[in-house]
Amino acid sequence: MDACIDACFKCLRACEECLTACLNEPDVEARIKCIQTLDDCADICSQATQLMSRNSLLSVQLCNVCATICEQCAAECGKMKDTHCQECAIICQKCAEECRKMTG
Repeated sequence: MDACIDACFKCLRACEECLTACLNEPDVEARIKCIQTLDDCADICSQATQLMSRNSLLSVQLCNVCATICEQCAAECGKMKDTHCQECAIICQKCAEECRKMTG
């Protein structure tokens, strides 16, 4: 579980940083779906980290949702060519993999 908590926290941070960077890009209007997905991903990673940290019985179910959102975020960020989005996509995909391991 510790690996998943670490991955979710890293993903949360990457998404927040990427979201901020996207808001400062000249083509921000073209990034609306990506920005919304980054926001969702950061929120679900935060919740997953909290539930796992307190050994909630709902951790497994939330990790399943978290994996799905992380995969969507990786796909959205992967469409962008800048470094911050490409790096975030990699981190989101790794988080999704860790969350899938939690769901067994």
